Amino acid sequence: MTSEGVRRVQSGSPWEESFGFARAVAAGDRVSVGGTTSFKGTVLYGEGDPYEQTRVAFGNALDALKEFGLGVESVIRTRMYLSHVRDVDEAGRAHKELFDSVRPCTTLLVVEGFVDPRILVEVELEAFRGA
Repeated sequence: MTSEGVRRVQSGSPWEESFGFARAVAAGDRVSVGGTTSFKGTVLYGEGDPYEQTRVAFGNALDALKEFGLGVESVIRTRMYLSHVRDVDEAGRAHKELFDSVRPCTTLLVVEGFVDPRILVEVELEAFRGA
């Protein structure tokens, strides 16, 4: 199902098909990238390492933005969901390395857990593609 002016991008995640969602959706001047982890296919990168999982998860989300011709400079909002408060500093370090030059607004939450217990971090981002 598509609406005029709305474009969707799939990443190949098995959950996209079974749950019926897109990795990223562009509507007007905004692009939203939904919950993204450090999985690439069936491989979880950075198992046990919150810094690496954050870095890879945002890298996966930024790859979805590339489908719309956008990069890190267009990111206006990020969200990080962590399964452990102990991982805040490592996730924050990865976020700073990626986004320090653009300084998006951000939210960081500690949640009870994820669909796979090896996941320590899930991220989202929003980008602006207007003038």
